[in-house]
Amino acid sequence: MSTNKKKNIPLLPLRGLLVYPTMILHIDVGRERSVFAIEHAIAQDNFIFLATQQDMNNENPEQDDLFEIGTLAHVKSMTQLPNGTYRVLIEGIERAKWSNYEEADLYPIVEVTGFPDDKEVNAESEALMRTLLKYFKKYSNVSKRVTKETYNSVAAITEPGRLADMVASHLPLKQLAKQEILEMIDVKERLEWLINRLYNEQEVLNLEQKINERVREAMERTQKEFYLREQMKAIQTELGDKDGKGLEVSELSERIEAANMPEGVREAALRELDRYERIPTAAAESGVIRNYIEWLVTLPWSDATKDQLNLSRSEEILNRDHEGLETVKERILEYLAVRQLTNSLRGPILCLEGPPGVGKTSLARSIAESLGRKFVRISLGGVRDESEIRGHRRTYVGAMPGRIIQGMKKAGKINPVFLLDEIDKMSNDFRRDPSAAMLEVLDPEQNGTFSDHYIEEPYDLSSVLFIATANDLSAIPGPLRDRMEIISIAGYTEIEKSFIVKNHLIPRQLKEHGLTKSQVRFNDAAILDIIRYYTREAGVRSLERAVAGICRKAAKLIVTEERKSITVSPKTLESLLGKRKFRFGLAETVNQIGVATGLAYTQVGGDTLQIEVSLSPGKGKLILTGKLGDVMKESAQTALSYVRSKTEEFGIDRDFHETCDIHIHVPEGAIPKDGPSAGVTIATALVSALTKRKVRREVGMTGEITLRGRVLPIGGVKEKTLSAHRAGLKTIILPIDNERDIEDIPESVRKELTFKLVSSAEEVLEIALEATSS
Repeated sequence: MSTNKKKNIPLLPLRGLLVYPTMILHIDVGRERSVFAIEHAIAQDNFIFLATQQDMNNENPEQDDLFEIGTLAHVKSMTQLPNGTYRVLIEGIERAKWSNYEEADLYPIVEVTGFPDDKEVNAESEALMRTLLKYFKKYSNVSKRVTKETYNSVAAITEPGRLADMVASHLPLKQLAKQEILEMIDVKERLEWLINRLYNEQEVLNLEQKINERVREAMERTQKEFYLREQMKAIQTELGDKDGKGLEVSELSERIEAANMPEGVREAALRELDRYERIPTAAAESGVIRNYIEWLVTLPWSDATKDQLNLSRSEEILNRDHEGLETVKERILEYLAVRQLTNSLRGPILCLEGPPGVGKTSLARSIAESLGRKFVRISLGGVRDESEIRGHRRTYVGAMPGRIIQGMKKAGKINPVFLLDEIDKMSNDFRRDPSAAMLEVLDPEQNGTFSDHYIEEPYDLSSVLFIATANDLSAIPGPLRDRMEIISIAGYTEIEKSFIVKNHLIPRQLKEHGLTKSQVRFNDAAILDIIRYYTREAGVRSLERAVAGICRKAAKLIVTEERKSITVSPKTLESLLGKRKFRFGLAETVNQIGVATGLAYTQVGGDTLQIEVSLSPGKGKLILTGKLGDVMKESAQTALSYVRSKTEEFGIDRDFHETCDIHIHVPEGAIPKDGPSAGVTIATALVSALTKRKVRREVGMTGEITLRGRVLPIGGVKEKTLSAHRAGLKTIILPIDNERDIEDIPESVRKELTFKLVSSAEEVLEIALEATSS
């Protein structure tokens, strides 16, 4: 390829512009240096070198700011415009490279080395030219930038290099791409680059055309729907149905948009709304769809209450509403503290387990108040169908969402305190197991996308603070119990009950019965007698009924006998509540043979059991009465086998099982009793009856016994201890492995009891039985 050099050529920097060889165009020049350069070129030989700036915002470019390859051009004419700038007609001649940059008379001059294009056309260049024109024609057919006349003028070019430059000038290329073509000295390389670029550009234009067609079709469809809706409204107006379905659809559409649903739910609601609009009002399905949309727009999807994360206030509310229950209060305050630090903790799944009447439900209300959240409660007692939890599918007549979704609608917020009352009372039948449906509700890893059969769309329950209540954990299936954090509430001590009566029950019952504190006065001794002689429970429900009974009697006396005030004292208590129902203190007045006091745990809290053993002549028959369960019967047989293995140590006739019948009885035969913890009590009563040694009446005991006489740990220590304290026992025998449970017992109770920790039945007998007389 030949080259030629020219010296002292003025240089004109171009901003955002590039001129190819053979191109003729006008450029506007305003910079003083550029004007001087053009004037010098006209005065000399009209040659000027055009170099593009690398940065178009640079007002005073230096040599390092210019591309080395540019275009040697010829100045045709120069005209001054009214605004002071000059319009110059330029014709590109050939590619060139500048060198020896110098500043002369306020404008730069350079030495230029030109690179004229090879004009020879061979078979390969001819093929490339034809291919380039073919793609350029396809491009011109879909592009508005290239007219038919432009294409015809380009197609008439016979020189390969000039054809490539002319095609490049009509393509929407960025400045760097244009410069890249300008720097391609080899014509073949230039043609191939443009062919590839035109192919890609054609693909992009085809995609743009398809997109535009889809947009146009969508616009036409929208306009058509709008037109048809307007026609429908006009028809309804003519028929006198101005405020009919059209207005209803419009209102539902606005409510859907205002509900702030997740995108997937919103699309489902709009689809159903479209179906609703098309279906006649008289159709049965119309009401089903309308009810479904109504549920979707009334459910809370994103509206949440702001937690009142004030630990002092929360603690004050919990202490105000509940006496004791320190473990539960501490757990709630821990949750609030972590929430305050992270502000992103998921709601825990708490299960308050304990006897009836200990305040589980009211405690959940207090938690909601302390958090400043909405409170919603559903009762699960008697629920035996999975559909009550998950809802029915809309294909069924009268279908509705399940209780969980109904509760969320009632709450109106996505983060309420949700009480699942009596979760242990769920049952199952041929309609599946509802506890299995509760697994998703109470699993923090799954309830973020809870699925209700009626709603069908995923619903987020992860912000809900679920609190369940139960009386008996054994009635809850293992997988469901595993998902909850169990907090046991054993019951109240006498001191706590006294506070509850004075601070909560009496004020509430006086208000409900229209009485005042000055009309009915309770003294402390009377309150203690009500607790001891008229109630025997872990909770306070019977206690409240007793207070209500006193208030009713007092109201009658005030109205009929016109008394101004009534004082409730131990002396007047019997006239107001009747004879005492229970005996407080030791169950037995004296030490007896064959009678031992055991401690039991029931669904209503702890209780004491008097286990009696009677021997009579016979053939070794074992009689068990008192409506005992299978486990308790096995404990009796185990205790008997243990005693038979220790006849020599206890001084018992080794053939006693062949000469006498043994009758083991647990009073209150109408009440079912079961469990392994009566083993040591039965063994103690047996040994007492066989050795004629009396059992200490102030001693209560609990523990499972083995054939070798080991005493194994049991549960419900706190509940059993409270029942022993209510019964007036003084010494409690516990398995040594239950030592850790003593800390859970209220300090006021621990001070009045003596705990004996044992590991073997021999230790139990040594403590419980009177010493043999020497």
